Amino acid sequence: MYNEVSKELFGFGTTLLKVTVEQNVITFQAKHRRAPRSEALEGEVPSLKQEVDFHMSLLYKKKLKQKLETQTNWDIEAVLRDYDSATQLAFTNIVLKEKTI
Repeated sequence: MYNEVSKELFGFGTTLLKVTVEQNVITFQAKHRRAPRSEALEGEVPSLKQEVDFHMSLLYKKKLKQKLETQTNWDIEAVLRDYDSATQLAFTNIVLKEKTI
């Protein structure tokens, strides 16, 4: 489902995806591919690229949460995500409400 959202938003999936589960937190560690338009923006208007990255990350969290809630019976409390454009690494934590476990 993580990769499906990536493909939907960016046109391709990740190059690395590791998933860990600890108590009520599911963590996705992913390495994304650099989109050619991101490189172009980074070279010409770095501040715009950062803003686009921020908003795409918010959209990613929203769509991932919707997909997970639709396709599982999980009660998700929060989706937390950090993305580093320099390395293309993203860590996404799905925090489940305690009663879900």
